[in-house]
Amino acid sequence: MKTALVSEPRTAAALAARRQRTEATLQRVREAIARLRREKAQVSVAAVARRADVSRTFLYDNPEASERQTRMLAEQDGKREATWRERALNAEGALNAAHAEILTQRTRIGELLGQIRDLQAEWTEEAIQRIATENTTHKQRIRQLTADNHTLDERLKAARSNLRFQDRRLGDLEAHLADPHGPT
Repeated sequence: MKTALVSEPRTAAALAARRQRTEATLQRVREAIARLRREKAQVSVAAVARRADVSRTFLYDNPEASERQTRMLAEQDGKREATWRERALNAEGALNAAHAEILTQRTRIGELLGQIRDLQAEWTEEAIQRIATENTTHKQRIRQLTADNHTLDERLKAARSNLRFQDRRLGDLEAHLADPHGPT
């Protein structure tokens, strides 16, 4: 009987110590999950086990840790699902806008190609030759006008120079008339 009495307090103490260790480990798991959430990192069994310094087996075997982990993963999947749904809707909207833009561009390209065909059909070989000849004539006329402009520009510069010279000469003569005995 003595043995039974001694083992009961030991067993109770061992169980209490075990519960205390389990509670401390569960607290580390809670803190690891909270840290992962704050950091916006992915919450997974491996990540929680690494952060809490526990084995994956502990997380799977312990009902409280397993329940918390399952709840966290379900929340994360819900958020991930919402994010993917939003991305899919955005992508669908962008795809519809792209299709509309492509249709608009195709229509515009068709119109422009039609205009090109219309222009090509209107020009005969004689009309093209006539326009090329007129273009050459206009280019020669531009060269002639440029040369004439250059000549006139040179004449204008010479006339301005003569005018300045005449103004100085006139000023000298006026000064001489005003003072006939001054220095000559």
